[in-house]
Amino acid sequence: MSIKKTIGLLVGDESDWPPTLEALMRRVGPEVKYKGKSYEVEVRRMRIDPFSLRDPSRSDVIIDRLSYWHFAPREWLKKVALLNGTYLLNNPFTFQAMEKHSAYCAAIRLGLNIPDTWLIPQKSAPEGYQEKYERTAERYHNLFNLGQIGESIGYPLFMKPFDGGGWREVTQVKDKEALYKAYDESGQSLMHLQAGVADYDVFCRSLAIGPQVINLKFRPDQPQHARYEVSHGFLSEKEGREVRITNKLINAFFRWDFNSCETIHKDGQIYPIDFANACPDIAVNSLHYYYPWAIKALLSWSVFCAVSGRDMEIALNPKPYFEIADSDMPFDDKLTAYEKLVDAHFQREEFEAWRQTEFAHVDDAMLDLVESTEFEQILETTVAEVFPKGEQVSFYNHFHGLIRHWAETQRPAPVDASTAEPSAAAAAAKPAQAQAAPAPQTAAAKAVPAKAAPAKTEAPKAKAQAQGKKGSSKKSGSKKGK
Repeated sequence: MSIKKTIGLLVGDESDWPPTLEALMRRVGPEVKYKGKSYEVEVRRMRIDPFSLRDPSRSDVIIDRLSYWHFAPREWLKKVALLNGTYLLNNPFTFQAMEKHSAYCAAIRLGLNIPDTWLIPQKSAPEGYQEKYERTAERYHNLFNLGQIGESIGYPLFMKPFDGGGWREVTQVKDKEALYKAYDESGQSLMHLQAGVADYDVFCRSLAIGPQVINLKFRPDQPQHARYEVSHGFLSEKEGREVRITNKLINAFFRWDFNSCETIHKDGQIYPIDFANACPDIAVNSLHYYYPWAIKALLSWSVFCAVSGRDMEIALNPKPYFEIADSDMPFDDKLTAYEKLVDAHFQREEFEAWRQTEFAHVDDAMLDLVESTEFEQILETTVAEVFPKGEQVSFYNHFHGLIRHWAETQRPAPVDASTAEPSAAAAAAKPAQAQAAPAPQTAAAKAVPAKAAPAKTEAPKAKAQAQGKKGSSKKSGSKKGK
Protein backbone atom coordinates (compact mmCIF):
# COMPACT_ATOMS: atom_id res chain seq x y z
CA MET A 1 0.00 0.00 0.00
CA SER A 2 1.34 3.45 -0.93
CA ILE A 3 2.15 6.03 1.73
CA LYS A 4 0.47 9.34 0.94
CA LYS A 5 2.55 12.53 0.88
CA THR A 6 1.40 16.06 0.07
CA ILE A 7 3.37 19.01 -1.27
CA GLY A 8 1.58 22.27 -0.56
CA LEU A 9 2.01 25.36 -2.73
CA LEU A 10 1.64 28.64 -0.86
CA VAL A 11 1.33 31.14 -3.70
CA GLY A 12 0.03 34.61 -4.39
CA ASP A 13 -0.43 36.23 -7.79
CA GLU A 14 1.97 34.02 -9.79
CA SER A 15 0.32 32.34 -12.78
CA ASP A 16 3.25 30.52 -14.36
CA TRP A 17 5.22 28.19 -12.10
CA PRO A 18 2.31 26.75 -10.01
CA PRO A 19 0.40 25.28 -12.99
CA THR A 20 3.71 24.25 -14.60
CA LEU A 21 4.76 22.36 -11.47
CA GLU A 22 1.33 20.74 -11.18
CA ALA A 23 1.37 19.72 -14.84
CA LEU A 24 4.86 18.25 -14.49
CA MET A 25 3.77 16.22 -11.46
CA ARG A 26 0.82 14.83 -13.42
CA ARG A 27 3.17 13.74 -16.18
CA VAL A 28 5.62 12.20 -13.72
CA GLY A 29 2.75 10.38 -12.01
CA PRO A 30 1.90 10.21 -8.31
CA GLU A 31 3.68 6.90 -7.61
CA VAL A 32 7.22 7.48 -6.33
CA LYS A 33 9.67 4.95 -4.94
CA TYR A 34 12.13 5.60 -2.14
CA LYS A 35 14.25 2.92 -0.45
CA GLY A 36 11.95 0.14 -1.57
CA LYS A 37 8.75 1.81 -0.37
CA SER A 38 5.95 3.20 -2.52
CA TYR A 39 4.62 6.70 -2.04
CA GLU A 40 1.68 8.52 -3.57
CA VAL A 41 2.61 12.19 -3.91
CA GLU A 42 -0.02 14.89 -4.34
CA VAL A 43 0.60 18.57 -5.15
CA ARG A 44 -2.07 21.00 -3.99
CA ARG A 45 -2.49 24.74 -3.64
CA MET A 46 -3.13 26.03 -0.17
CA ARG A 47 -5.86 28.34 1.08
CA ILE A 48 -5.57 31.00 3.77
CA ASP A 49 -7.99 30.80 6.72
CA PRO A 50 -8.11 31.62 10.41
CA PHE A 51 -6.52 28.71 12.26
CA SER A 52 -6.26 27.18 15.68
CA LEU A 53 -2.72 26.68 16.88
CA ARG A 54 -3.65 23.03 17.41
CA ASP A 55 -4.89 22.46 13.85
CA PRO A 56 -3.09 19.65 12.02
CA SER A 57 -1.07 20.20 8.84
CA ARG A 58 -2.30 18.56 5.65
CA SER A 59 1.05 19.02 3.92
CA ASP A 60 4.36 17.23 4.43
CA VAL A 61 6.36 19.79 2.42
CA ILE A 62 5.39 23.39 1.63
CA ILE A 63 6.86 25.58 -1.11
CA ASP A 64 6.38 29.09 0.26
CA ARG A 65 6.25 32.03 -2.14
CA LEU A 66 4.05 34.27 -0.03
CA SER A 67 5.15 34.73 3.56
CA TYR A 68 7.93 37.22 2.86
CA TRP A 69 5.19 39.87 2.67
CA HIS A 70 1.97 38.15 3.83
CA PHE A 71 2.24 37.69 7.58
CA ALA A 72 -0.80 35.52 8.36
CA PRO A 73 0.49 32.55 6.33
CA ARG A 74 4.00 33.24 7.65
CA GLU A 75 2.83 32.68 11.21
CA TRP A 76 0.94 29.56 10.11
CA LEU A 77 4.15 28.22 8.58
CA LYS A 78 5.96 28.72 11.85
CA LYS A 79 3.17 26.86 13.60
CA VAL A 80 3.28 23.80 11.33
CA ALA A 81 7.08 23.66 11.50
CA LEU A 82 7.12 23.78 15.30
CA LEU A 83 4.04 21.68 16.07
CA ASN A 84 3.59 19.42 13.06
CA GLY A 85 7.10 18.86 11.71
CA THR A 86 6.22 20.13 8.22
CA TYR A 87 9.22 20.73 5.96
CA LEU A 88 9.34 24.28 4.57
CA LEU A 89 10.98 25.79 1.53
CA ASN A 90 12.04 28.24 2.98
CA ASN A 91 12.69 28.60 6.70
CA PRO A 92 10.57 31.58 7.84
CA PHE A 93 12.32 31.85 11.19
CA THR A 94 15.75 32.58 9.77
CA PHE A 95 14.48 34.65 6.86
CA GLN A 96 12.64 36.90 9.31
CA ALA A 97 15.58 37.16 11.74
CA MET A 98 18.50 37.04 9.31
CA GLU A 99 17.84 39.87 6.89
CA LYS A 100 20.43 41.29 4.50
CA HIS A 101 22.41 42.85 7.32
CA SER A 102 22.82 39.61 9.28
CA ALA A 103 23.58 37.71 6.07
CA TYR A 104 26.41 40.13 5.27
CA CYS A 105 27.83 39.75 8.77
CA ALA A 106 27.76 35.95 8.59
CA ALA A 107 29.29 35.97 5.11
CA ILE A 108 32.16 38.16 6.26
CA ARG A 109 32.82 35.76 9.16
CA LEU A 110 32.79 32.87 6.68
CA GLY A 111 35.51 34.61 4.68
CA LEU A 112 33.47 35.73 1.66
CA ASN A 113 34.59 38.84 -0.18
CA ILE A 114 31.77 41.23 0.74
CA PRO A 115 32.27 44.81 -0.53
CA ASP A 116 32.89 47.42 2.17
CA THR A 117 29.52 47.97 3.86
CA TRP A 118 28.44 50.48 6.53
CA LEU A 119 25.19 50.82 8.45
CA ILE A 120 24.13 54.38 9.23
CA PRO A 121 21.45 55.57 11.70
CA GLN A 122 18.10 56.31 10.15
CA LYS A 123 17.40 59.89 9.20
CA SER A 124 13.97 60.13 10.88
CA ALA A 125 12.45 58.65 13.99
CA PRO A 126 10.67 55.28 13.76
CA GLU A 127 6.92 55.68 13.53
CA GLY A 128 5.36 56.10 16.97
CA TYR A 129 8.69 56.85 18.68
CA GLN A 130 9.32 60.48 17.73
CA GLU A 131 9.82 61.88 21.25
CA LYS A 132 11.79 58.88 22.51
CA TYR A 133 14.01 58.97 19.44
CA GLU A 134 14.74 62.68 19.77
CA ARG A 135 15.66 62.35 23.46
CA THR A 136 17.78 59.28 22.83
CA ALA A 137 19.53 60.89 19.88
CA GLU A 138 20.25 64.02 21.89
CA ARG A 139 21.76 62.00 24.73
CA TYR A 140 23.56 59.16 23.00
CA HIS A 141 23.87 59.58 19.22
CA ASN A 142 27.23 60.86 18.11
CA LEU A 143 27.28 63.33 15.28
CA PHE A 144 28.87 61.78 12.20
CA ASN A 145 30.24 63.07 8.95
CA LEU A 146 28.26 61.30 6.22
CA GLY A 147 30.40 62.75 3.46
CA GLN A 148 33.54 61.44 5.12
CA ILE A 149 32.07 57.94 5.32
CA GLY A 150 31.18 58.16 1.65
CA GLU A 151 34.73 59.17 0.77
CA SER A 152 36.17 56.27 2.78
CA ILE A 153 33.94 53.79 0.94
CA GLY A 154 34.50 55.38 -2.47
CA TYR A 155 32.14 56.32 -5.27
CA PRO A 156 30.05 55.00 -6.83
CA LEU A 157 28.42 53.38 -3.84
CA PHE A 158 24.93 52.04 -3.19
CA MET A 159 22.49 53.06 -0.47
CA LYS A 160 19.98 50.32 0.26
CA PRO A 161 17.77 49.18 3.16
CA PHE A 162 19.46 46.88 5.67
CA ASP A 163 16.63 44.35 5.25
CA GLY A 164 16.38 44.49 1.45
CA GLY A 165 13.30 43.71 -0.60
CA GLY A 166 12.63 43.88 -4.35
CA TRP A 167 15.31 46.49 -5.04
CA ARG A 168 13.25 48.71 -2.76
CA GLU A 169 14.87 52.13 -2.21
CA VAL A 170 18.18 51.06 -3.78
CA THR A 171 20.03 54.16 -4.96
CA GLN A 172 23.30 54.42 -6.82
CA VAL A 173 25.27 57.32 -5.33
CA LYS A 174 27.92 58.93 -7.51
CA ASP A 175 29.18 61.79 -5.32
CA LYS A 176 28.88 63.47 -1.92
CA GLU A 177 26.02 65.75 -2.96
CA ALA A 178 23.99 62.76 -4.15
CA LEU A 179 24.79 60.91 -0.90
CA TYR A 180 23.36 63.69 1.28
CA LYS A 181 20.30 63.91 -0.95
CA ALA A 182 19.68 60.15 -0.78
CA TYR A 183 20.10 60.15 3.00
CA ASP A 184 17.67 63.04 3.45
CA GLU A 185 15.11 61.15 1.37
CA SER A 186 15.59 57.83 3.21
CA GLY A 187 13.32 58.93 6.08
CA GLN A 188 12.65 56.13 8.57
CA SER A 189 14.50 53.46 6.60
CA LEU A 190 17.63 52.03 8.17
CA MET A 191 20.25 52.05 5.45
CA HIS A 192 23.44 50.37 4.37
CA LEU A 193 26.09 52.12 2.34
CA GLN A 194 27.92 49.56 0.21
CA ALA A 195 30.87 50.00 -2.10
CA GLY A 196 30.07 49.55 -5.76
CA VAL A 197 32.27 47.51 -8.08
CA ALA A 198 32.75 49.69 -11.15
CA ASP A 199 33.57 48.31 -14.59
CA TYR A 200 33.01 44.72 -13.55
CA ASP A 201 33.61 41.82 -15.92
CA VAL A 202 30.54 39.69 -15.18
CA PHE A 203 27.40 39.90 -13.08
CA CYS A 204 26.22 36.42 -12.10
CA ARG A 205 23.04 35.25 -10.41
CA SER A 206 23.03 31.65 -9.27
CA LEU A 207 19.87 29.78 -8.33
CA ALA A 208 20.10 26.97 -5.76
CA ILE A 209 17.37 24.47 -4.90
CA GLY A 210 18.61 21.97 -2.35
CA PRO A 211 22.01 20.75 -3.62
CA GLN A 212 21.22 21.76 -7.22
CA VAL A 213 22.82 24.99 -8.44
CA ILE A 214 22.88 26.76 -11.79
CA ASN A 215 24.98 29.85 -12.55
CA LEU A 216 23.35 32.38 -14.87
CA LYS A 217 24.74 35.44 -16.58
CA PHE A 218 22.66 38.37 -15.35
CA ARG A 219 22.21 41.90 -16.74
CA PRO A 220 20.60 44.01 -13.98
CA ASP A 221 20.29 47.09 -16.18
CA GLN A 222 18.00 45.31 -18.66
CA PRO A 223 14.19 44.93 -18.52
CA GLN A 224 13.04 41.86 -16.61
CA HIS A 225 12.55 39.73 -19.71
CA ALA A 226 16.14 40.35 -20.88
CA ARG A 227 18.11 40.13 -17.66
CA TYR A 228 19.15 36.49 -18.03
CA GLU A 229 21.42 36.08 -21.03
CA VAL A 230 21.51 32.64 -22.64
CA SER A 231 25.26 32.33 -22.30
CA HIS A 232 27.41 29.59 -20.84
CA GLY A 233 31.06 29.26 -20.14
CA PHE A 234 31.08 32.90 -19.02
CA LEU A 235 32.82 31.95 -15.76
CA SER A 236 36.12 30.17 -15.39
CA GLU A 237 35.97 26.73 -13.80
CA LYS A 238 37.45 28.18 -10.60
CA GLU A 239 34.94 31.04 -10.42
CA GLY A 240 32.00 28.77 -11.26
CA ARG A 241 32.97 26.40 -8.44
CA GLU A 242 33.32 29.24 -5.93
CA VAL A 243 29.92 30.68 -6.84
CA ARG A 244 28.19 27.30 -6.56
CA ILE A 245 29.75 26.60 -3.18
CA THR A 246 28.97 30.12 -1.97
CA ASN A 247 25.27 29.74 -2.77
CA LYS A 248 25.04 26.31 -1.14
CA LEU A 249 27.04 27.56 1.85
CA ILE A 250 24.72 30.52 2.47
CA ASN A 251 21.68 28.26 2.15
CA ALA A 252 22.95 25.51 4.45
CA PHE A 253 24.17 28.01 7.05
CA PHE A 254 20.81 29.77 7.24
CA ARG A 255 18.74 26.58 6.71
CA TRP A 256 17.38 27.77 3.37
CA ASP A 257 16.59 25.42 0.47
CA PHE A 258 15.51 27.77 -2.30
CA ASN A 259 17.56 30.92 -2.78
CA SER A 260 19.51 32.97 -5.28
CA CYS A 261 22.91 34.59 -4.91
CA GLU A 262 24.23 37.55 -6.87
CA THR A 263 27.96 37.95 -7.38
CA ILE A 264 30.00 40.56 -9.21
CA HIS A 265 33.22 39.40 -10.88
CA LYS A 266 36.20 41.63 -11.60
CA ASP A 267 39.81 40.69 -12.32
CA GLY A 268 39.28 37.17 -11.00
CA GLN A 269 37.78 38.41 -7.70
CA ILE A 270 34.25 37.45 -6.69
CA TYR A 271 32.09 39.86 -4.66
CA PRO A 272 28.82 38.42 -3.27
CA ILE A 273 26.40 41.34 -2.99
CA ASP A 274 22.92 39.86 -2.54
CA PHE A 275 22.11 36.40 -1.21
CA ALA A 276 19.10 36.50 1.10
CA ASN A 277 16.12 36.05 -1.22
CA ALA A 278 13.12 34.43 0.43
CA CYS A 279 11.28 34.30 -2.88
CA PRO A 280 13.83 33.95 -5.70
CA ASP A 281 12.90 34.66 -9.29
CA ILE A 282 11.48 31.64 -11.15
CA ALA A 283 9.15 33.52 -13.51
CA VAL A 284 8.91 32.13 -17.04
CA ASN A 285 9.04 35.65 -18.47
CA SER A 286 12.45 36.25 -16.90
CA LEU A 287 14.11 32.81 -16.72
CA HIS A 288 12.75 31.74 -20.16
CA TYR A 289 15.41 29.26 -21.47
CA TYR A 290 16.31 28.26 -17.90
CA TYR A 291 12.73 27.96 -16.67
CA PRO A 292 12.45 24.19 -17.28
CA TRP A 293 15.61 23.60 -15.24
CA ALA A 294 14.17 25.54 -12.30
CA ILE A 295 10.82 23.73 -12.35
CA LYS A 296 12.45 20.30 -12.63
CA ALA A 297 14.86 21.08 -9.81
CA LEU A 298 12.09 22.45 -7.58
CA LEU A 299 9.83 19.43 -8.07
CA SER A 300 12.67 16.93 -7.68
CA TRP A 301 13.87 18.41 -4.41
CA SER A 302 10.35 18.86 -3.00
CA VAL A 303 9.39 15.25 -3.79
CA PHE A 304 12.66 13.99 -2.30
CA CYS A 305 12.04 15.96 0.90
CA ALA A 306 8.52 14.50 1.11
CA VAL A 307 9.32 10.83 0.51
CA SER A 308 12.56 10.84 2.52
CA GLY A 309 10.86 12.46 5.51
CA ARG A 310 13.56 15.13 5.61
CA ASP A 311 13.62 16.85 9.01
CA MET A 312 12.90 20.55 9.25
CA GLU A 313 15.89 22.21 10.95
CA ILE A 314 14.62 25.42 12.49
CA ALA A 315 17.65 26.68 14.38
CA LEU A 316 21.09 27.59 13.10
CA ASN A 317 24.20 25.60 13.96
CA PRO A 318 27.05 27.96 13.04
CA LYS A 319 29.82 26.27 15.03
CA PRO A 320 31.10 23.81 12.36
CA TYR A 321 31.08 26.57 9.76
CA PHE A 322 32.93 29.01 11.99
CA GLU A 323 35.51 26.35 12.86
CA ILE A 324 36.38 26.19 9.16
CA ALA A 325 36.20 29.98 8.81
CA ASP A 326 38.53 30.59 11.75
CA SER A 327 41.09 27.97 10.70
CA ASP A 328 44.43 28.73 9.05
CA MET A 329 43.50 26.89 5.85
CA PRO A 330 43.88 28.70 2.52
CA PHE A 331 40.56 29.96 1.21
CA ASP A 332 40.36 27.33 -1.54
CA ASP A 333 40.76 24.58 1.07
CA LYS A 334 38.06 26.25 3.14
CA LEU A 335 35.74 26.11 0.13
CA THR A 336 36.40 22.36 -0.16
CA ALA A 337 35.66 21.90 3.54
CA TYR A 338 32.53 24.03 3.29
CA GLU A 339 31.26 22.03 0.32
CA LYS A 340 31.71 18.75 2.18
CA LEU A 341 29.72 20.19 5.08
CA VAL A 342 26.89 21.63 2.99
CA ASP A 343 26.58 18.56 0.75
CA ALA A 344 26.10 16.46 3.87
CA HIS A 345 23.44 18.92 5.05
CA PHE A 346 21.57 18.62 1.76
CA GLN A 347 22.06 14.83 1.51
CA ARG A 348 23.56 15.41 -1.90
CA GLU A 349 24.81 11.87 -2.57
CA GLU A 350 21.52 10.29 -1.49
CA PHE A 351 19.47 12.82 -3.44
CA GLU A 352 21.48 12.38 -6.63
CA ALA A 353 21.30 8.57 -6.43
CA TRP A 354 17.51 8.72 -5.97
CA ARG A 355 17.17 11.33 -8.72
CA GLN A 356 19.13 9.14 -11.18
CA THR A 357 17.19 5.96 -10.44
CA GLU A 358 13.71 6.56 -9.04
CA PHE A 359 12.97 10.01 -10.47
CA ALA A 360 14.89 10.08 -13.76
CA HIS A 361 11.67 10.13 -15.78
CA VAL A 362 11.10 13.75 -14.74
CA ASP A 363 13.44 14.72 -17.60
CA ASP A 364 11.25 13.20 -20.31
CA ALA A 365 8.16 14.52 -18.53
CA MET A 366 9.54 18.07 -18.67
CA LEU A 367 10.31 17.75 -22.37
CA ASP A 368 6.80 16.48 -23.02
CA LEU A 369 5.31 19.33 -21.01
CA VAL A 370 7.11 22.25 -22.67
CA GLU A 371 6.08 20.96 -26.11
CA SER A 372 2.42 20.57 -25.14
CA THR A 373 -0.59 22.80 -25.72
CA GLU A 374 -1.06 22.84 -21.94
CA PHE A 375 2.23 24.68 -21.51
CA GLU A 376 1.39 27.02 -24.37
CA GLN A 377 -1.76 28.01 -22.49
CA ILE A 378 0.25 28.65 -19.31
CA LEU A 379 2.64 30.85 -21.28
CA GLU A 380 -0.24 32.69 -22.96
CA THR A 381 -1.83 33.47 -19.61
CA THR A 382 1.44 34.76 -18.17
CA VAL A 383 2.20 36.94 -21.18
CA ALA A 384 -1.32 38.38 -21.11
CA GLU A 385 -0.93 39.30 -17.44
CA VAL A 386 2.54 40.82 -17.69
CA PHE A 387 2.77 42.65 -21.03
CA PRO A 388 0.63 45.28 -22.76
CA LYS A 389 -1.65 43.95 -25.48
CA GLY A 390 0.42 45.36 -28.33
CA GLU A 391 3.53 43.48 -27.14
CA GLN A 392 1.99 40.14 -26.26
CA VAL A 393 2.41 38.38 -29.61
CA SER A 394 6.12 39.18 -29.91
CA PHE A 395 6.82 38.21 -26.30
CA TYR A 396 4.88 34.98 -26.55
CA ASN A 397 6.89 34.00 -29.63
CA HIS A 398 10.13 35.09 -27.94
CA PHE A 399 9.65 32.98 -24.81
CA HIS A 400 8.13 30.05 -26.68
CA GLY A 401 11.11 29.95 -29.03
CA LEU A 402 13.69 30.07 -26.24
CA ILE A 403 12.02 27.26 -24.30
CA ARG A 404 11.63 25.12 -27.41
CA HIS A 405 15.32 25.66 -28.06
CA TRP A 406 16.06 24.43 -24.53
CA ALA A 407 14.10 21.28 -25.37
CA GLU A 408 16.20 20.76 -28.49
CA THR A 409 19.43 20.96 -26.48
CA GLN A 410 18.25 18.18 -24.16
CA ARG A 411 18.04 15.57 -26.92
CA PRO A 412 21.02 13.64 -28.33
CA ALA A 413 22.43 15.10 -31.53
CA PRO A 414 21.43 13.33 -34.77
CA VAL A 415 24.06 11.07 -36.33
CA ASP A 416 25.06 10.91 -40.01
CA ALA A 417 25.13 7.16 -40.58
CA SER A 418 27.17 7.61 -43.74
CA THR A 419 30.15 9.08 -41.91
CA ALA A 420 29.91 7.82 -38.32
CA GLU A 421 31.67 4.68 -37.20
CA PRO A 422 29.17 2.00 -36.12
CA SER A 423 30.25 2.14 -32.50
CA ALA A 424 30.22 5.93 -32.43
CA ALA A 425 26.81 6.05 -34.07
CA ALA A 426 25.39 3.61 -31.57
CA ALA A 427 26.82 5.60 -28.71
CA ALA A 428 25.49 8.87 -30.10
CA ALA A 429 22.03 7.44 -30.67
CA LYS A 430 21.81 6.15 -27.13
CA PRO A 431 20.14 8.59 -24.71
CA ALA A 432 22.80 10.45 -22.79
CA GLN A 433 23.23 9.39 -19.18
CA ALA A 434 23.29 13.04 -18.17
CA GLN A 435 19.58 13.23 -18.95
CA ALA A 436 18.89 10.91 -16.03
CA ALA A 437 21.29 12.68 -13.72
CA PRO A 438 20.47 15.60 -11.46
CA ALA A 439 20.23 18.92 -13.25
CA PRO A 440 23.76 20.19 -13.97
CA GLN A 441 25.26 22.74 -11.61
CA THR A 442 26.35 24.91 -14.50
CA ALA A 443 24.69 25.51 -17.80
CA ALA A 444 26.03 23.43 -20.65
CA ALA A 445 25.35 25.10 -23.98
CA LYS A 446 27.00 27.90 -25.90
CA ALA A 447 25.48 31.34 -26.30
CA VAL A 448 22.56 31.12 -28.70
CA PRO A 449 20.17 33.57 -30.33
CA ALA A 450 16.46 33.25 -29.72
CA LYS A 451 14.88 30.74 -32.09
CA ALA A 452 11.61 31.51 -33.77
CA ALA A 453 8.56 29.82 -32.34
CA PRO A 454 5.54 28.90 -34.41
CA ALA A 455 4.35 32.43 -35.04
CA LYS A 456 1.29 33.82 -33.36
CA THR A 457 -0.43 36.72 -35.03
CA GLU A 458 -3.04 37.45 -32.37
CA ALA A 459 -2.61 38.48 -28.78
CA PRO A 460 -2.92 35.57 -26.33
CA LYS A 461 -6.46 35.19 -25.11
CA ALA A 462 -6.30 34.81 -21.38
CA LYS A 463 -8.90 35.90 -18.92
CA ALA A 464 -6.25 37.78 -16.95
CA GLN A 465 -5.71 40.08 -19.92
CA ALA A 466 -8.57 42.33 -18.95
CA GLN A 467 -7.02 42.98 -15.56
CA GLY A 468 -4.77 45.68 -16.97
CA LYS A 469 -1.11 46.16 -17.82
CA LYS A 470 1.21 44.95 -15.12
CA GLY A 471 4.44 45.52 -17.00
CA SER A 472 6.07 46.53 -20.24
CA SER A 473 9.16 45.76 -22.21
CA LYS A 474 10.11 49.35 -21.59
CA LYS A 475 10.17 48.94 -17.83
CA SER A 476 12.72 47.09 -15.79
CA GLY A 477 10.19 45.25 -13.64
CA SER A 478 10.71 44.19 -10.05
CA LYS A 479 13.08 41.80 -8.42
CA LYS A 480 10.78 39.67 -6.39
CA GLY A 481 11.46 38.50 -2.92
CA LYS A 482 14.64 40.27 -1.94
